[in-house]
Amino acid sequence: MVLAVSFLVANASAECGLGKFKMGASLRPQSWRGSSVFGPASLLWVSSDDEDSIVGFWRVNFTAKGNPDIPDGAPIDSAYIQWHADRTELMNSGRPPQDGNFCMGVWEKVGRSKYVLNHFAIGNDTNGNPQGPTQIQETVWLGPDGNSYAGTFVLNAYDLSHNNTTHILGVITATRITVKTPVTAVF
Repeated sequence: MVLAVSFLVANASAECGLGKFKMGASLRPQSWRGSSVFGPASLLWVSSDDEDSIVGFWRVNFTAKGNPDIPDGAPIDSAYIQWHADRTELMNSGRPPQDGNFCMGVWEKVGRSKYVLNHFAIGNDTNGNPQGPTQIQETVWLGPDGNSYAGTFVLNAYDLSHNNTTHILGVITATRITVKTPVTAVF
């Protein structure tokens, strides 16, 4: 009987700032695995509702900050970015297409609303000659409403011999694009 009851443990949860438990607890399967899937021999349901909250379509601005040769606030890039549920990312950079404006990355959630991204691009210089890869590493925090994020980035560009040619530090701000986003909000 104890085993049967353990499969239907009442759900109670605490929320920050409320100072008390939610009322109206419900009965549902529980799981030890930390997933939202009820599996065999599972006893406790632990779900993470914001696990993939970063997934979606974003308008993102990259701005210089903390560089010796680039003034703080100088725009570095303005892009459209998609974060995918399979932990990949695709960016359409504001760079001219002939210079290489599409690049890709992989991301991971590393804390509550905190994400890291490792991103690579290959393109051409302003004369159309191939150049080595550019790596952008980001650390971002999703806003409480889930419709914005902000954080920092480090950009390192390399030549074809793998010599670092550019090092830029900066900040990122992003706004979610939805099916209701007007064109005036993304320009």
